[in-house]
Amino acid sequence: MLALLKTLYLQQRFFYALFCISVGFLLSYWVSFLYPIVWVCLIFLMVFLIWDTIALYKLHGLTAERKLSSRWSNGDENQVQINLKNKYAFKLHLEIIEELPVQFQKRDFYHALTLDPHSTDSYTYSIRPVNRGLYTFGSLNIFASSSWGFVRRRYRFDYQQQVKVYPSFKQMKQYDFLSLNSRRNQSGSKKIRRLGHTMEFEQIKEYVPGDDIRTLNWKATAKRAELMVNQYQDQRSQSLYSVIDRSRVMKMPFQQLSLLDYSINSSLAFSNIALQRKDKVGLLSFSNSIDNIVKANSNITHLGRIQEALYNVSTNYTEAEFGTLYGYIKRKITQRSFIMLYTNFEHKDALFRQLPYLKGIARSHFLVVVMFENIKLTELAKVPADTTPEIFRQTIAQELVYEKQWMKLELIRNGIHCILTAPENLTVNVINKYLELKATGKL
Repeated sequence: MLALLKTLYLQQRFFYALFCISVGFLLSYWVSFLYPIVWVCLIFLMVFLIWDTIALYKLHGLTAERKLSSRWSNGDENQVQINLKNKYAFKLHLEIIEELPVQFQKRDFYHALTLDPHSTDSYTYSIRPVNRGLYTFGSLNIFASSSWGFVRRRYRFDYQQQVKVYPSFKQMKQYDFLSLNSRRNQSGSKKIRRLGHTMEFEQIKEYVPGDDIRTLNWKATAKRAELMVNQYQDQRSQSLYSVIDRSRVMKMPFQQLSLLDYSINSSLAFSNIALQRKDKVGLLSFSNSIDNIVKANSNITHLGRIQEALYNVSTNYTEAEFGTLYGYIKRKITQRSFIMLYTNFEHKDALFRQLPYLKGIARSHFLVVVMFENIKLTELAKVPADTTPEIFRQTIAQELVYEKQWMKLELIRNGIHCILTAPENLTVNVINKYLELKATGKL
């Protein structure tokens, strides 16, 4: 009986009917013939209430299951499916209330639907996590009522389900095709003009229209009495490292994701493309120490190790020590490698303090520094200004935007490649840079 009372809820329809009966009893004080009619209505109300309660509780007539994938993609829409089965002989009106993970800070999840007798149905909704880590769902609460709608019964299912949120593997798959030269000019990726022959020799083949005549092999042509050309392939097994700054400057948010999460998502997609092109890929993160170290490897299964390492990268809100990074790279990465360094400098002074270390890394390795545009400042710099305060704000914004461009040019002037990009365009710009450098033979 106690269990029944804990799951039984009276509906508003019952209280409306009870209020009308109460008004009838009040009016019967002056209109006496209403008194027996109102009593009959009250008896019928109690009968319907009891019948409705018995109908809902005579069996465990509703089953539900929450279906979650084994892992979620950070910053992307992920699907949650709720499967429902009605075992009752009458139509159910359902109200679904989800206990979402605490990371979403959402306490008003609600969805209503109807379920025909002896039928199954499913309800799917999408949700977008913006932090990596372990997400825990609470109970799936479903309130069921019949067409009479006097009472409803609460069901609880799937207590404490967990799902891990990884760096955006959906974004990684989205850019998979960029490893194919023939389709590189789609989705914002630039078509790269190949300069010279900086490729590894693969084979000699017959000439077909469209082949570069500069690759003609005259000895083979004379021997076979037909045109033969050399075929080349991209240089392989080069070492590439994604180096991620996890200091406090990378905690800046943009569209709910931090710059650190954008960098992590980008490095996963970049690593996937590089592995498909047979290069060795590694990873490390730094702040006041070096962490999450994954040595470069060209095995395609190596991507799983990189993904697990990126899952654990988080900021520690300290200042980045580029001297520590320089020392580690000098000691541990002895072979000349391609280093994609994700960081951010908001002021000239911050860049000047670290420039000697960046130049030291660039002397031994091919270094590309990735910095982020401040989108809010860029938008503010373009807004028309009429009043003195608006002109003042616009001038400051323009100065800061110019300073970012100046820092990019300063890095290039010191022999360091630089990508200055909006966070939302980070992945495609990084992959474009990598493919461009591969095509032009600078790696």
